[in-house]
Amino acid sequence: METTAQLTHNPPYAARRTSPLRKYLILLWRSRTATAGALILLALVLTAIFQQQIATHNPASQNIRARLTPPAWSEGGDPEHLLGTDQLGRDIFSRMVYGVRISLFVGFTGVLISGAIGCVLGLASGYFGGVTDTIIMRFVDVFLAFPFLLLAITFVVTLGPSLHNIIIVLGITGWVSYARLVRGQTLSLRELEYVQAARLLGASDFRIIFRHILPNLIAPVIIYSSMEVGIYIIVEASLTFLGMGIPPSIPTWGNMLATGRDYLSNAWWLATFPGLAIVVTVLAFNFVGDWLRDILDPKSSYDL
Repeated sequence: METTAQLTHNPPYAARRTSPLRKYLILLWRSRTATAGALILLALVLTAIFQQQIATHNPASQNIRARLTPPAWSEGGDPEHLLGTDQLGRDIFSRMVYGVRISLFVGFTGVLISGAIGCVLGLASGYFGGVTDTIIMRFVDVFLAFPFLLLAITFVVTLGPSLHNIIIVLGITGWVSYARLVRGQTLSLRELEYVQAARLLGASDFRIIFRHILPNLIAPVIIYSSMEVGIYIIVEASLTFLGMGIPPSIPTWGNMLATGRDYLSNAWWLATFPGLAIVVTVLAFNFVGDWLRDILDPKSSYDL
């Protein structure tokens, strides 16, 4: 039998403190869809990092004699080209691998820019109210009056098609959703007792915003951002597909889709594989986003 001292130094498993990382990993493992999404995203990140080692060919290298070669498992396929080649003989697999980094870069960078702008304006609008709130919300109404994709096309046509301009466009057109979200949360938080107490004790507006309000906005912003990354990837592919996004010389999934639409009848693999890549990537972000919403929601039943 264990002594009292042993029980004190060796508490039962249920009473032992679980590290935050281990807790989230356990919760992630409990959700099969979230686990699948996280594994897909991990594979995409590793692919983006080690694209030169993973790609079997130079994505820009052309070989007209091998043009429109079907996938390796199809009749007439070549083992050297796992997913086949396009109309210029470029390897589809290598181009898809190089397209991963661009898609993730556009998605994450666009979310960072739009999230930063939207959070700042939403905080100012919700906390200060009055004229500040009125001016910012009128700008939000103007942006929301136009369809998001149409507004993005307008800015791209004005700035010109390029990778950096696509990111800028996503940032200056996507901030309104963040502003509305943060404003609504701030309006509720500023009326809570601890915020009122901090104000009565003489805390400055800067301290109240960044010490008491902003930390409580992190969870909803993270949840929303996880969904927005997938949306931005779709928008980039849509703009590129329409010829208004990233130049054709850069291997992206959108460019591959635009090329493949002219060969759907005799070279289905040109558009099928990049289309599947976009679908799987967006689904992975949505799965992880749903899981984040469940575990970060204070009313959620998720627990160890």
